[in-house]
Amino acid sequence: MNKLDEAWKIAAEADVLTPPNSVVLYSISYQPTDENKRLAFQYVAEHAEAYMLDHTECGKKLEQMGLETGNENPDKELLQIWALASKRFILAASGNIVAFVKNADKRSTFVAVELPLILQNDKIKQINGVDKQVFARQFML
Repeated sequence: MNKLDEAWKIAAEADVLTPPNSVVLYSISYQPTDENKRLAFQYVAEHAEAYMLDHTECGKKLEQMGLETGNENPDKELLQIWALASKRFILAASGNIVAFVKNADKRSTFVAVELPLILQNDKIKQINGVDKQVFARQFML
């Protein structure tokens, strides 16, 4: 199995489960810096109950393979692999989500994949302490 086939399998099958009220998201795709990622990692370091996709079995395995997408010009297939993992991550999430998504691009995984799934997931109630529908309005221009 080649590396990308293995990555697709991991994204589709590896564990993405987290406790309620523990999911932390960030958006860096198509951005000039990784500030949101740095803030998310800082938040997780300060909150033992917090988990990012990166901290699940799925995320760890993808990162161990060296499959990071980068910021400004992310690889399209890698974005798709991470989007599949993100989809599963959001569908399994519940409670309040913490999101570091300042200036998230409409093409980003957060806006294009995660946010629509958050809005559909009845187990998720809030983003950053705000009703998820209200939070989402800033991205629906």
